[in-house]
Amino acid sequence: MTARVALVTGGTGGIGTAICRHLASLGHKVATNYRDEGKAKAWQDAQKKAGFDFAIAKGDVADADTAEAMIRDVEKQLGPVEILINNAGITRDTTFHKMSAMQWQDVIATNLGSCFNVTRPVIDGMRERKWGRIVQISSINGQKGQYGQANYAAAKAGMHGFTISLAQENAKFGITVNTVSPGYVGTDMVMAVPEEVRNKIVAQIPVGRLGDPDEIAFAVGFFADDRARWITGANLAINGGQYMGW
Repeated sequence: MTARVALVTGGTGGIGTAICRHLASLGHKVATNYRDEGKAKAWQDAQKKAGFDFAIAKGDVADADTAEAMIRDVEKQLGPVEILINNAGITRDTTFHKMSAMQWQDVIATNLGSCFNVTRPVIDGMRERKWGRIVQISSINGQKGQYGQANYAAAKAGMHGFTISLAQENAKFGITVNTVSPGYVGTDMVMAVPEEVRNKIVAQIPVGRLGDPDEIAFAVGFFADDRARWITGANLAINGGQYMGW
């Protein structure tokens, strides 16, 4: 595989870290963004101790100007971004009739608006070079919906709409655009849920367990491969059989 420059937004989280590590293990130069410098540097140091050297760049993906500045920082450190993983996301869960405008706007801006904010500064370069890989990390709840997550489900569903439109516009430029939709994965956030609640979630998964972050990272690496050049506009659901849509 040709070594490329990869940017993983939200790379310091559970799934994000697994994606960063997997792409690095494939020989790519990997960067991620941060908002809290102290936490980011602690994460970077921990990854170095584990044998991974990742670049970090300050940038709030919900803000177009700082997202573009973050992209330019990554370019200075590593070179043009050739693989982009739009992974950053937040939740602000509540039933819709109790949801504030801020809870709606924060989730839409971070989970969906970020796709524009981060992809727009890199797409021209990809088109000029006639090569690019863009992957959105969506969610099972963007496919099936979820009680108390109208904001999150709307944003995650929107990510795949973004994928299929961008895929059509850029196919002739050697750029593929795809979506990965994970189910419930055993990240720190999920493991912090009370055990009885987790057990109810697992009971709904035919495979009988939570997913592993490495399993999501493997799918991202597959889409980023040179040999995946004829796959674009696809959504790969990875959920242990919990939701089997077309």
